[in-house]
Amino acid sequence: MVHFALSGLIPVAEGCGGGIRTPRLTRSRRERTSYPDLGGTACLIMDPECSRLLPALCAVLADPRQLVADDTCLEKLLDWFKTVTEAESSLQLLQDHPCLMELLSHVLKPQDVSPRVLSFALRLVGVFAAQEDCFEYLQQGELLLGLFGESGAPGWAAWSIPSVRSGWIQGLCYLAHHPSALHFLADSGAVDTLFSLQGDPSLFVASAASQLLVHILALSMQGGAPGSPVPEAAAWPMCAQKIVNHVDESLHAKATPQVTQALNVLTTTFGRCHNPWTGVLWERLSPPVARLFERDPIPAVHALMDLLLSVARSGGCGDSGSPVLNFAACGLWEMLAQTLSRLSPIQAGPLALGTLKLQHCPQELRTQAFGVLLQPLACILKATTQAPGPPGLLDGTVGSLLTVDILLASKSACVGLLCQTLAHLEELQMLPQCPSPWPQVHLLQAALTILHLCDGSADPSSSAGGRLCGTLGGCVRVQRAALDFLGTLSQGTSPLELVLEVFAVLLKTLESPESSPMVLKKAFQATLRWLQNPHKTPSSSDLSSDALLFLGELFPILQKRLCSPCWEVRDSALEFLTHLIRHWGGQADFREALRSSEVPTLALQLLQDPESYVRASAVGAAGQLSSQGLQAAPASPENSQAQQGLLMDLMHILSTDSEGFPRRAVLRVFTDWLRDGHADVVRDTEWFVATVLQAVSRDLDWEVRVQGLELARVFLTQALGQPSLHCPYTVGLPRASSPRPHPEFLQTLCRLPLFEFAFCALLDCDRPVAQKACDLLLFLRDKTVPCSSPREAGDSPNSASVEAALQRWREGEQAQPLGDLDPEAMLAILRALDLEGLQGRLAKSSDHVEKSPQSLLQDMLATVGVLEENEADCY
Repeated sequence: MVHFALSGLIPVAEGCGGGIRTPRLTRSRRERTSYPDLGGTACLIMDPECSRLLPALCAVLADPRQLVADDTCLEKLLDWFKTVTEAESSLQLLQDHPCLMELLSHVLKPQDVSPRVLSFALRLVGVFAAQEDCFEYLQQGELLLGLFGESGAPGWAAWSIPSVRSGWIQGLCYLAHHPSALHFLADSGAVDTLFSLQGDPSLFVASAASQLLVHILALSMQGGAPGSPVPEAAAWPMCAQKIVNHVDESLHAKATPQVTQALNVLTTTFGRCHNPWTGVLWERLSPPVARLFERDPIPAVHALMDLLLSVARSGGCGDSGSPVLNFAACGLWEMLAQTLSRLSPIQAGPLALGTLKLQHCPQELRTQAFGVLLQPLACILKATTQAPGPPGLLDGTVGSLLTVDILLASKSACVGLLCQTLAHLEELQMLPQCPSPWPQVHLLQAALTILHLCDGSADPSSSAGGRLCGTLGGCVRVQRAALDFLGTLSQGTSPLELVLEVFAVLLKTLESPESSPMVLKKAFQATLRWLQNPHKTPSSSDLSSDALLFLGELFPILQKRLCSPCWEVRDSALEFLTHLIRHWGGQADFREALRSSEVPTLALQLLQDPESYVRASAVGAAGQLSSQGLQAAPASPENSQAQQGLLMDLMHILSTDSEGFPRRAVLRVFTDWLRDGHADVVRDTEWFVATVLQAVSRDLDWEVRVQGLELARVFLTQALGQPSLHCPYTVGLPRASSPRPHPEFLQTLCRLPLFEFAFCALLDCDRPVAQKACDLLLFLRDKTVPCSSPREAGDSPNSASVEAALQRWREGEQAQPLGDLDPEAMLAILRALDLEGLQGRLAKSSDHVEKSPQSLLQDMLATVGVLEENEADCY
């Protein structure tokens, strides 16, 4: 939200006459100010005022008796120091401000410092030490060893607090940017501490430790000449060798957590580093990784799969353009194939999907991975058919009864595997790497079979099928996944008999009293996608005869759902109806089928629904019905009030509905009506726009006001874009000399509340509204004020009225209207306002008035009463 003082909010163009002055933005004492994006502005270099405040702030931070500002302040303070050190010398900064060194040295006595300040100071030291000369300066005083060495922070009592351990890791991460830091890390024992922190009980600390190890490894391997051969791992720098040896030892460990930690480090390394040395790393560590598959059970399965996919994605050409890995030589494909064959279907599914997404993958491995994804559906078809099943899907896929046993081991296992499989196949079909040929028919049969099993209509021919019926009967989770997959399969080409079966299953699901609201919503979505399927008819814009027959059976069911006692069902039915009308409202057969039902009448009745979400959806459906001429016909065509009944109903909702959703929906419908030339709008556009804007100007919902400004923009675009408003003799002239709008339109614009509404919206406390109003007025000014002859407000013949209007507006705490304006006064106001300047201000965050480092330091000091005037912001 934007909080401005009302007095003089809008800056005006410099040099404007009539006493119009450039106001300044002010901040209220009670206004909350935060400090985002402190980097990137010139004021962030250490200025004299900040230098003056810094000693007092350091004293406060070093005093454990003082109530230090919250973590947000310290984070912003650290961001500021980062920005300063990017532009200045860290060493010079410390020498010019001894208070900083005093604060950092005081941290060596952790018992006298709060944990919050300890964490901040550890990171601040890292920021300063990121510059090598400052690093050496701090190392001479043994500050670095006292903080980051084995006898430093890890030995403090505060080390038990996760934020202190996290600050220690981040401080090391900041300073690890030059060769001197590598020697320090190797000699100080910090790397060994990072090894232990990989198993930290705090997941954030453990993850940060692993990522820092990767960073140190990558930093150690920098500096080689381009094109030079990568040395063997035994000849790598000390830090790199230490990390690699630790990872190797962890891969041989019996404890699964240690294996997981090593695999995570390797996964992050191959995900971030694409240099030739990673190929040497894989050659060194791939044998212990491969030996993990020899264990029973395989440890850290998920971490192992992530590593294999990370290595596969990092292959090809690295940062230097040279190949990183030779997949055939390093045995990666064989390892992936072995993993797919060893894992259970529920474990292998994500790995199979990831393998199929790889750009460079042998066809044999792709076939194996696709077979893994198809296994559960193949089991479903085999368990529910007497015949061996359709060829192609089952051949070489099921393999043994093991998969069937796993599928039926428990309900949770069966449900989890099926939902995962359906989601993976749904994602795969939409990818460029989708296997070809795609077994559309078999997958569609499997999806339909699963839906039959869920609704209890399947007639299994085996004991396994009977167990499946008992396991999946009434399972909403599997129903939802199957309906999602069924909708995706609509993009493929299917035989007519299967399409008809799809429609029959969808009808049964929509009609069943056992279908939950979410299942019904998914069924409506799948139905819409199958009706839109372009492969079943010569023209994708027309409904086939089969689809029309389906709709004839669907509309009675839709009527029933529109009367459901569950509001979610009514809402889904209305959304479905809206989409139907939008796609096929102009088709004669569809119109006839819809008019022969009670659906339009029921939809209009739901405008009075007690649930606001349903009323909003009913507004959208009613708007589409009216746009297509499908609303119930009035009894007396001559009665204009009857013809405009829906318009007045929507006006009533806009003016009186207590919830925002229906009012927003009304504005969307009205905007579409205005844009499309709806008959009720064209009949008296001026009255329509004026009535809508009067209601919107009183609305407390900012989204309604934004939508109202959008409606005004559409009105102006249509009115100012009319060919009749432009002189035909100016077609060949430059754009800058475009003619002024027709005087009659300017008079109309002054009569409407549009200009006043947009003008007052510039004062709106919600920034999106003010931005929209500013854009609208800029558009209006560009279309109405001749660019070739700009005039300031003071030069206008209506200078007095313009100044009076602006003065009334600037003092309009009670929303005092502008009063009657003539076109010249309106144009003069548009010329006078510095709308570009306001647009720039509104593009900034709401706290841009006070976000300087000086303000941050003052507020932090004010929270502990150091400043005389306590004007601290409320965080």
